[in-house]
Amino acid sequence: MESIGIGLAGFGTVGGGVYKNLEANRALLTQRLGASFEIRRIAVRDLSKLRPVSAPASLFTSDLAELIDDPAIQVIVELMGGIEIPLAFVRKAIAAGKIVITGNKALLAEHGAELFQLARERRIPIFYEAAVAGGIPIIKTVREAFIANRFESIHGILNGTSNYILTRMTDAGLDFEAALEEAQSLGYAESDPTLDINGWDAAHKAIILASLAYGFWVQSSDIYVAGIDRLTSDDIQFAAQLGYTIKLLATIKADADNAIEVRVCPTLIPSSHVLASVKGVFNAVWLRGDVVGESLFYGRGAGQDPTASSVIADLAESAIALESPRRCYGFTSHDLYGKLKPVEAVVSQFYLRLLVDDTPGVLAKIAGILGDAGIGISSVIQPEGHDAGQLPLVLMIHDANYGRTCEAVAKIAALACVKAEPALLPVETFS
Repeated sequence: MESIGIGLAGFGTVGGGVYKNLEANRALLTQRLGASFEIRRIAVRDLSKLRPVSAPASLFTSDLAELIDDPAIQVIVELMGGIEIPLAFVRKAIAAGKIVITGNKALLAEHGAELFQLARERRIPIFYEAAVAGGIPIIKTVREAFIANRFESIHGILNGTSNYILTRMTDAGLDFEAALEEAQSLGYAESDPTLDINGWDAAHKAIILASLAYGFWVQSSDIYVAGIDRLTSDDIQFAAQLGYTIKLLATIKADADNAIEVRVCPTLIPSSHVLASVKGVFNAVWLRGDVVGESLFYGRGAGQDPTASSVIADLAESAIALESPRRCYGFTSHDLYGKLKPVEAVVSQFYLRLLVDDTPGVLAKIAGILGDAGIGISSVIQPEGHDAGQLPLVLMIHDANYGRTCEAVAKIAALACVKAEPALLPVETFS
C-alpha cells in the first residue's frame, strides 16, 4: 500500500490536532483512501518548547529546508501563521514540486494571486480548506460542488470570537469590554484579539471566498472592513427594537453589471433570518446560486479538531491528486466578472445612531441635511430616560449610496447639537 510522506510546518494548536487525529484515525483513513499518511518531519521554531500533543523527538527540526529537500516528503502542510516566512516557504515548496496544504488565510488573501500562478506554472495543487470557516467544507463546496452556479451572493459569519462577543452583548446585555473579557477568560479570544475584533480575520476569509466565487483575485486594499469594537449595548438594544440582530457579516455579491461588492462590518440583519440565530463561536455561510438556490453551511469555525478535520480532508485530496493529476490547481481565473465595486458606490439601507442635544429643532436640522443629499428616513427612535439635556437619536435610512450617506453624516457630525461621533451601520435584507 502506498505511503504518502508529509512535512508538517508548525506544531501549534492545529498542527498538533492534525498529528493527533491522523494517528487516531489511521486505520479508517487507510481503508477509505487505499493509502497511508506518514508525517516524516515536523518543523518548529523552538525545539525545546513543551507541547500538549506529543510526537517522536526524531521527527522534529527547526530547519524548514529539511521538509523541502527530503525526497520522501510529497506533501507540505503549512500551519505556521504569519505571512513573510510562510510565503517564502510555500514558494520553495511549489518550486520543488511538493503539493501544498495551508490554513493560512492571511497568506492567501495577500499573496494568493502570486501563489496560484506559481502553482499553475508548476502544475502543483494548493489545498486550503482550513483557511476559511474551520471545519465547514465551504472551499470545496464553492470550487467544486457548486461549480455550475453563478453566485448571486455569499454572506458569512466568519469569526467566532466576534460572534461570541456579539452574542453575549445581545443575550446577556453585556457591554463590549465585558463581553471581550469573558471571551478571553474562556479561551475564545486571544490575549491580543485585534484581528478578530477589527474585522480583518473575517476579511481575509471573505477575500478568499470572493476570489474563488468570482474568478479574479480581490485586493485587500480595495474592500471595506470595520470591526465591532465601537458597538455599544445601546446599538444592540435599538436594533432589537427595530427587529434586527447585529452580526459581523461578510457580504459578497454581484450586481446586474457583474461588479462585485465585498465588505466586512457590523451589519443589521433581520432577526427572522437564519444567520441571526448563529450564536457563540459558531460560523455560518449562507449563499445563493442561480442553479442551486439558497444553501446554508454551519459549524465550528475554529479550534483544534474542526480545523484539523479540514486539513486532513485536504490530505485526502492530495492523495488523489498524486495518483490522478488534475487541471485545477486550487484557483481558476475567468473573465465573467473582473471588477470590484467601490464601497462608495454600494447602495444599502442604513442604521444611524447619534447623541444629540434634547432641544427642539434638532431632528429638523438632521433631516434637512439628509434631504439635501437625497436620502430618505424610514423610521426614527427617540428613547426617553437618558442623561438630562442629551439623548440618543436613531434613524433608519432608506436605500442610499454609501459615499453620499457618509458625506451627509460628516455634515451632521459637525453640527453643534451632535455630541458624539455618529455610528453608521449597513442593513442587509438579503433581497
